[in-house]
Amino acid sequence: MAQRHLDPTDPAATATAAAGPPEPADPDALAGYLRAQATEFLRALRQHRESGTGTHGGNGAHGARRSDRATPDAAPVDAARALRRAARRLSGTLHTFQPLLDADWAEGMRPELAWLSGTLAMEHAYASRLERLLQALHRLSGSSALPAQQTAGRATAAVSATVPAAHPAPPERGSLTVGAAKAGALLDRQLTLARTRAHSTALQALGSSRFHAVADKVALLASEVPLRTTGPATSGTRTTAPNNAASPTDLRPLAAAAENRLTDAVAALPLVTAGSPYNAEALIHGLSPDPVAHPQDAPWHQVRLLLRLHRYALEVLAGEDAEGSGDVRLLAAGEALNRHRDAAEAAAAAAQAARTPRIAPATAYALGVLHADQRHEVEAARYAFQHSWRKEPIRLP
Repeated sequence: MAQRHLDPTDPAATATAAAGPPEPADPDALAGYLRAQATEFLRALRQHRESGTGTHGGNGAHGARRSDRATPDAAPVDAARALRRAARRLSGTLHTFQPLLDADWAEGMRPELAWLSGTLAMEHAYASRLERLLQALHRLSGSSALPAQQTAGRATAAVSATVPAAHPAPPERGSLTVGAAKAGALLDRQLTLARTRAHSTALQALGSSRFHAVADKVALLASEVPLRTTGPATSGTRTTAPNNAASPTDLRPLAAAAENRLTDAVAALPLVTAGSPYNAEALIHGLSPDPVAHPQDAPWHQVRLLLRLHRYALEVLAGEDAEGSGDVRLLAAGEALNRHRDAAEAAAAAAQAARTPRIAPATAYALGVLHADQRHEVEAARYAFQHSWRKEPIRLP
């Protein structure tokens, strides 16, 4: 695969020129970045264990029940977030710069880190999804309290009373308000159960022999990085970098390959369709009874992952200046894609709840309105991504 020459007028090409160092990036920068992320991983793991949340599989069910009754402390939540962050960066960096690392080690390490990051992210994803849906129901119904709070018994009797009677909703929202409380209670039950199970799964994963094997490898990585220094990538490596044979120790061709993959994926997106905040084709499919995932969502989710890999590659090239090397354009585009992912998953959760057997018509109606609202959020996020992506790159000071 020949390295692609980007148009100098393309913002992506300008971003590459601004981010790339003037001299070839040495593998020592890659080793330093991996050691730093491994150190962050170990520090977050120690903080998570010291928080007293329990990391043994036998405590999983007890920890899940406890988290269902009370809000978790900030310390374990922050530690789990830092653990996921380090695992994501390690896995993404191993994927991008695999030709410069020991092939067998990288092939065995990367999927384990991805498994850990995905497992730890599920509990937070369900909690955020529930909060997003309840806030949307609150906004759409025009009530003065979250719909789930009116029926789920999570607040005082005064708040749990029939709030719309004291604060009448506008006439056009009357039908939605009738079913919003029950819809919120249904979503609360379903997503809280899913979050509880995800919490138990995460605790069991942290106490498993599989996780301990990953932690041991990360501990070794913090002191020694298995770089490939004998020459260019061989057949033992699945992917090769452009011009790798000519410059086997330069990080920039591999980083440029990651950017090229992102640029190609963005070029394949239906940006013309998403050029307007209203996408009738997407909404028609989203409101159908078919439970299959929306066909337009998958390419956007893939771009989100590729954008993340591109950002991690830029952090590797920046070295010690990684914290202040962010491109405002890339950060804004990443935030838009995160909102896109959250809204798409929230819409799917609302549609799944609407398929619950024997629910009242008013409840199903409220869930349908909520689903359409989240699909509108999906389209707004796509529009925001397009707006951010086409801007000129701006480097943070």
